[in-house]
Amino acid sequence: MPDLIITLPDESPPERLDKALAAAAPEQASLSRSRLARLIADGAVLGPDGPVTDIRAAVSGGTWRIIMGEPALIEAQPQAIPLAVVYEDDELIVIDKPAGMVVHPAPGTPDGTLVNALLAHCAGSLSGIGGAARPGIVHRIDKDTSGLLVVAKTDRAHHGLARQFEEHSANRRYLALAHGVIDPADPRLRGLPGIAFEPGGVLRITTMLGRHPTDRQRQAVSFDRGRHAVTRARLVESFGVPPSAMLVECRLETGRTHQIRVHMAHAGLGLIGDPTYGGSRKPSAVALGADAAAAISAFSRQALHAAHLGFLHPLNGALLEFDSALPEDMENLLQHLRR
Repeated sequence: MPDLIITLPDESPPERLDKALAAAAPEQASLSRSRLARLIADGAVLGPDGPVTDIRAAVSGGTWRIIMGEPALIEAQPQAIPLAVVYEDDELIVIDKPAGMVVHPAPGTPDGTLVNALLAHCAGSLSGIGGAARPGIVHRIDKDTSGLLVVAKTDRAHHGLARQFEEHSANRRYLALAHGVIDPADPRLRGLPGIAFEPGGVLRITTMLGRHPTDRQRQAVSFDRGRHAVTRARLVESFGVPPSAMLVECRLETGRTHQIRVHMAHAGLGLIGDPTYGGSRKPSAVALGADAAAAISAFSRQALHAAHLGFLHPLNGALLEFDSALPEDMENLLQHLRR
């Protein structure tokens, strides 16, 4: 979808940015204030002096460019696609998603998604929140990330689950295979902005995340625009002499787009196989052995798995916790690294 250009009258009185742009936008743009708020937070609204990320900023006049992105206008259809159902009741369903499956339809991926499979499996009993393209979707994981996610089957469950994700009370732990190693004594790590260490050698990464200034498909670390993001990473196992790769557990305090991938890359610990944020880092055959180095080079997706999901049942308040074992491709890579 092309960028939207809005010119505010110079003689208009100062008004909040989101209100002014929503009022001036053409009706066919379907630009609600809630969508505008997300775009502003992502750095996708550019004024005369560049990006503005405060929806409350008082503006009057000027030409504004809004990077719209691709809208989800596709109505999903049921498709009989096998699902790994971990838990299901009348209110919600927990799925173990395989790598390679897109969560919801979008331009370029109109079908074959998790939503298509859920519509068939649940026979119409999904929360209507999210519209025709995203019914029941409370949170999502990237196409090439595997693991657990919960989907709402009723609107009341959707509201209750969404509140937990918004308040960061849902417990999400990921396992990843990454380049490098977390070392609290590493002066390079300690010198990076947004990096701190907590007890037990836990790496805490705190930044803002927003749309990349030149590549709208990517996210980028910032410290003056975007949305607050916190990731904690704990070394589980290291590989190589000297250590050159690791199995790491990442906990999300917030849940931003590509958060773990961007944060780990910011720390110089990019995920193995990540085509977007992993950089051109080559594994060391000297440190890891030729077999492990070759296995890393051949790994074709980001080595990231949503391994644990915990939340309170939105109706009865019971604590529900689920675990998912590493998928076969990550387990095979782990065994190469251990050898």
